[in-house]
Amino acid sequence: MTILSLLCIFTRIAAAQTAAPIELTLSKALERSLKSYPSVRVSQEQVNAAGAAIQLARTAYLPRIDALAQFDRATRNNVFGLQLPQNVIPSMSGPAIGTNNLGSVWGSAVGVLVTWEPFDFGLRRANVDTANTARVQSEAAVKRTQFDVLVATADAFLTVIAAGQTVQAAQAGVDRAQTLVKTVTAQVSARLRPGADQSRAEAEWAAARTQLVQAQQALDISRVTLAQFVGGDPTQIAISSGSLLGVPPETTPMGFNISTNPLAVEQSAVVEQTRAQLRALERTYFPRFSLQGAAYGRGTGAELDGQRLGGLNGLAPNVQDYAVGFSVTFPLFDLPAIHAREAAQNATIRAQVAKSEQIAVDLRAQWNRAVAGLNGARRIAGNTPVQVSAARAATGQATARYRAGLANIDELAEAQRLLTQAEIDDVLARLGVWRGLLGIAAAGGDIEPFVLEAMQ
Repeated sequence: MTILSLLCIFTRIAAAQTAAPIELTLSKALERSLKSYPSVRVSQEQVNAAGAAIQLARTAYLPRIDALAQFDRATRNNVFGLQLPQNVIPSMSGPAIGTNNLGSVWGSAVGVLVTWEPFDFGLRRANVDTANTARVQSEAAVKRTQFDVLVATADAFLTVIAAGQTVQAAQAGVDRAQTLVKTVTAQVSARLRPGADQSRAEAEWAAARTQLVQAQQALDISRVTLAQFVGGDPTQIAISSGSLLGVPPETTPMGFNISTNPLAVEQSAVVEQTRAQLRALERTYFPRFSLQGAAYGRGTGAELDGQRLGGLNGLAPNVQDYAVGFSVTFPLFDLPAIHAREAAQNATIRAQVAKSEQIAVDLRAQWNRAVAGLNGARRIAGNTPVQVSAARAATGQATARYRAGLANIDELAEAQRLLTQAEIDDVLARLGVWRGLLGIAAAGGDIEPFVLEAMQ
């Protein structure tokens, strides 16, 4: 290993050791996620792109100005005849002079062409409206993305709290198992208990330590998930639980209103965008009227009698012309293709409307599941304190009976395991109520009531 590699490793270790811990409350975690998570910035840039597309659509109202300057040295042989439209053979003006030679002359041309559509049967307005609906859809996508990130961050925050509380309960179980080992070891040494009791106690202690390691592993993983949204080093994240460790007061959830859900709002914007695209498509089968004006000058070193002017003759335009006109173009045979595109667009609209209906059904089911989950979580949270109290009493009684020689090691070990599990269940039950509230907020499309409740 090179010295440079060692220096890099030591630098990273020092940076990790000196990194300041990230103190997070729920509100701070949500705020950081909106600033740090890349998908929010992606959606915001899509809004910026949609805004630029609106400006692009509005430029169609401006006249088109084309300027040209050309200088060439070429032969001037010309023949009568017709050529089909193409972009390979250069065009030539003037009569045929009946000669065929390779003598060349200078030529030049400058000109300006101005084209403007005075009216377009609403096509440009329809294109601007389409661009506007695209921007509205992009803005709705930003809000939906922000909402999704907020819900995911809040869920990750609750998961970290739950994992941390599980670690504490598992640590308490390890401490109780260790105390039991010390007690049993003393009694076995005094020949008051058989050696099998010590082996059983040590096995329970090892099992408790395994449970603690698993809980710590879950905590580390949950920190990584939270860091994914808020940024920073997962090992430096410090959580402030606030009121999330208690059971929130029981309130009646507000009625379900799909119009406030960002997902439904975004889908409505998608439907409007597809309808605007259809309106623009319906206005494409109209004549295109163009008011045109041109001014130009030509110069050539070729004479009508076939003679060539020498020197720099032809490099400067010396013949001027201008023209003003009004042209009409109409795509006569585009109607079948336009009808086919309209049929495809109508099918797209129907598909997006059906998707809106499906989203409404899914959100209603999500709301109902969230309400049912919250009600069940509240009932569980009301029962777990009784479970913890009974488990503690049973553990105390089993300990006393064991010390008095009235109970065996199996009874005491089972009581301690039940107490550890009851303490974990109690913590998870309380956090389950908060998860139920978060589920209702996610289905309702408004996370603010959940955050305000958590901050009390």
